[in-house]
Amino acid sequence: MEETIGRSQWMLLIFVLLQAAAEARMEFKIAKTWDDRPLDHESTKISFQTDGNFIVMNVTAPFFNDPPAPRGAAGQPFKNLFDYEVVEAFFLGQDDKYLEVELSPHGQHLVLLLSGRRNVIKMCLPMSYDVSIWDNHWYGIARIPKTYFPPRIRRFNAYAIHGSGERRHYEALYPVPRNRFEQPDFHRLDYFGYLSFSVIFSVGHSLSDVWHDALENYEKGLTCEASHSK
Repeated sequence: MEETIGRSQWMLLIFVLLQAAAEARMEFKIAKTWDDRPLDHESTKISFQTDGNFIVMNVTAPFFNDPPAPRGAAGQPFKNLFDYEVVEAFFLGQDDKYLEVELSPHGQHLVLLLSGRRNVIKMCLPMSYDVSIWDNHWYGIARIPKTYFPPRIRRFNAYAIHGSGERRHYEALYPVPRNRFEQPDFHRLDYFGYLSFSVIFSVGHSLSDVWHDALENYEKGLTCEASHSK
């Protein structure tokens, strides 16, 4: 009898954990400049939740329309998207392997796999992405395949960028210390925040076939002209 009850309790616990994972949601607010100064405008909000074999990334951000829209088709990858108005998310896993996802208010996106700091091994991966602009805000929904995430994600950062020339603004979820650096660099991995992403969303416990292919054929994976992200 005790063995039966114990097994039932374990089954219930497993069910509860699976249900919690299915309903898990993480929310963040980008409220500082890249060098830890307050913003003079509304913050960008991002959230993540699981949906089957995908992680859904939601963005709610003020719309500046500066710079103007890239000349790429909405819903398609666009090289050098970081030169435009964009929100970026970085997921750092084991052995400095990380995923970078860039989203534009105009519908373009850029997804990159990196192995080592700034070392892009695959770019312009396909992804479902929808966006709308309304009331001076833009709302993006990206469905990121779980196979894109590296093993054992332990750190994370996100950025929002807009403006042109000397009025270019760089904002960070986890900024670097004030007066530590003269220029922004979104690949300062040591300043990423800690995050148990793999545990919460059950992704990236081992290298996926997408990652194996990228590592073995990285020269073929550089299909965009830009070989490094900003």
